[in-house]
Amino acid sequence: MDGCPRGAEFVRVDPPTVVAAGLPRSEEHPCGVPGQPSVCGGELQCTLVGRLVVVEGLDGAGKNTLTGKLTETLRERGATIARIAFPRYGTGVHADLVADALHGRLGDLSESVYGMALLFALDRRDAIGEIQDALATHDVLLLDRYVASNAAYCAARLGEPADGPFVSWLYELEVARFGLPAPDLHVLLRVPPEVAGQRARQRERADAARSRDAYESNAELQARCARVYDELAEARWLAPWHVVDGAIEPDVSTLAAEVLGQRAGY
Repeated sequence: MDGCPRGAEFVRVDPPTVVAAGLPRSEEHPCGVPGQPSVCGGELQCTLVGRLVVVEGLDGAGKNTLTGKLTETLRERGATIARIAFPRYGTGVHADLVADALHGRLGDLSESVYGMALLFALDRRDAIGEIQDALATHDVLLLDRYVASNAAYCAARLGEPADGPFVSWLYELEVARFGLPAPDLHVLLRVPPEVAGQRARQRERADAARSRDAYESNAELQARCARVYDELAEARWLAPWHVVDGAIEPDVSTLAAEVLGQRAGY
């Protein structure tokens, strides 16, 4: 049991005969991978007691701002919150390789959709212990980007829809093979691509360290990515999706209630 997060409960589960793509995390299969070996190993799987909530959206949509406001509101309600932003630049070796590739420092690596997808996925795989620990010791773990970012951006680069072969391949890689837990909720901060692009340019001018990478500076890619995000949300891929209009001030109080799942005591 040494690989299990602190404070986790344990349940014995019988593996089903079929693994359905896009299956959300459940009480029976809290690690999100029915029929697959748990990260802990053996027959026992970890029951992750916190809620895993992911904020998704285009570059420049305002995800960091929304995550900050949501964190403050949830803490005011007495919830304990942990946060992780992906890619984990400056922390994970695979994330730093992503940054190097997106800024042209690794030759033509950024041109490989599957190669970049693997680097993004490996960064999350490296963080599984951190994710498990946060879920075992906090009421809510807020993630700024997660598996759906990989699905949206890479499918958009390939010109594929959300139900295309790439997204199916990615599910098998990140969820079924790497064992990443499925979220309890996605929050999609939807803004028009041109608005997100303008915000990203303003951010770049205000902070030289926030220069736009190859994805952020590609307006056509951002527009295609927005369409794939909408398709993922409509399909409720991996988990329920709550869509927030990023062009207006979000109702953070209502969003906080949904994040907590109307749990008693909050």
